[in-house]
Amino acid sequence: MSNLTQRILTAIVGASLVIGAILFSEFTFLLLLLLITVLGVTEFYRLLRHDGVQPQTLPGIVLAAAPFIAPLLSSGTGIAWNALPFILILPYIIFIRELYTKSEKPFTNIAFTLLAPIYLAFPLFLFYLFSFQGLDTNHYHPYNVLGYLFILWASDSGAYFAGRFLGKHKLFERISPKKTWEGFLGGLAMAMTVAYVVSGYYTNLDRLTWMIVALIIVVTGALGDLVESLFKRSIAIKDSGSLLPGHGGVLDRFDGLYISAPFVFVYLLLFS
Repeated sequence: MSNLTQRILTAIVGASLVIGAILFSEFTFLLLLLLITVLGVTEFYRLLRHDGVQPQTLPGIVLAAAPFIAPLLSSGTGIAWNALPFILILPYIIFIRELYTKSEKPFTNIAFTLLAPIYLAFPLFLFYLFSFQGLDTNHYHPYNVLGYLFILWASDSGAYFAGRFLGKHKLFERISPKKTWEGFLGGLAMAMTVAYVVSGYYTNLDRLTWMIVALIIVVTGALGDLVESLFKRSIAIKDSGSLLPGHGGVLDRFDGLYISAPFVFVYLLLFS
């Protein structure tokens, strides 16, 4: 089976599962984000060990998962739980725990343990909050999330095929030799087209807002892809993992979301 065939099949199966989880309920969407967070943080820590870092895996995973627990309990069982005190204390437990690891690089280990929740979990939680943006901010709106993902996937697909068949001018050769300006522009054109269509159906956000969101997703998503390439290049690996055939690992698949979600959320927070 060719890499392209694997990529398409994985995308179809993965997109079906993601869309199903988003549409079914807020609870299943949160479970999906929690799963992606745990897998992504685990993968991130595994990569760090290739670079001689010894992150505190379990405390890091717990810290990354903590923001999702309170809304999960609330949406699934109706139990209200304030996770903020726990989230505030846990980072300092990581500092204390490093006393007992006997590591020669405590600064490095603590810093990279805390980096994973910041880089991976925080953006996904903002992505969850994006589902409450728009006219009615008191209820979960799955179509906000779907619109975002359709734009992101359109950008990725447009960039992939435009770059593959038309790409000539390098976008950022030092970091990612295969990325081209033609690919970037192809992704932009596809994303803006999809945003225009999405705005006609998902009217919780107006058309102009969707178009601006699409522009932010394309630019910051491309930068997120480059950031992920920077990390992988620094430890001389091609993919962050092999969980998703044709796509690599969790970090490879969601790299655009990790960087774009905070920018989209802040734009909507300030201007909508």
